[in-house]
Amino acid sequence: MERFSERLYRSVADVWGKCHAHPFLTGLRDGTLDQECFVYYMKQDYVYLIDYAKMFAYGSLKARDLETISKFAELLHSTLNVEMGLHREYAERFGISREELEATTAAPTTVAYTKYMLDTAASGSLAEVVAALLPCMWSYREIGSAFARYPGSLDHPLYKEWILMYSSEEFGQLTDWTVALMDRLAEGLPERELAKLEEHFVITSKFEYLFWDMAYRQETWPL
Repeated sequence: MERFSERLYRSVADVWGKCHAHPFLTGLRDGTLDQECFVYYMKQDYVYLIDYAKMFAYGSLKARDLETISKFAELLHSTLNVEMGLHREYAERFGISREELEATTAAPTTVAYTKYMLDTAASGSLAEVVAALLPCMWSYREIGSAFARYPGSLDHPLYKEWILMYSSEEFGQLTDWTVALMDRLAEGLPERELAKLEEHFVITSKFEYLFWDMAYRQETWPL
């Protein structure tokens, strides 16, 4: 019997394929990406992570068993106190100070993406929370793993750290846990609810593409 996560994976095959082929990511993989694009990405990703961490808080709030509550609380703590600390350290290597990161104004795409996720989490079920947050985690694992196998991808002195982070065993285990949770939460749900979960997953996957495109274009507010 097909797992729900397999259905989700199929539903975004085209979108994720276009992400892999986007010039931001092919440049990151090849080491040819303009550093200014990556600096822009780092700043936007920092403000994105602040709201993404709130998704884990919603996960703890909406979970019913202690193990899942604890896991989401652990993810929230890890994101705010470990991952964002590493993000700041990595940003310093590009000449970006903590003050610059924290003064970053969220771009239109960042605002739209995080608002969609947080609105979904506020009004939806735990399964909806997971469906909305999963594409970021899962697609990054897919990208990192694919890039780590690409000849010469780890030769760049700075970009290689990004690839190593998202192809790491630790990040893979976190992704696997979340995918497995999605499958458990989907068990026994009627088709109308499964379709709603798939819709969230597809929309946030499309936002992932838009985020890469935003960074490549270094999107600004029109006024």
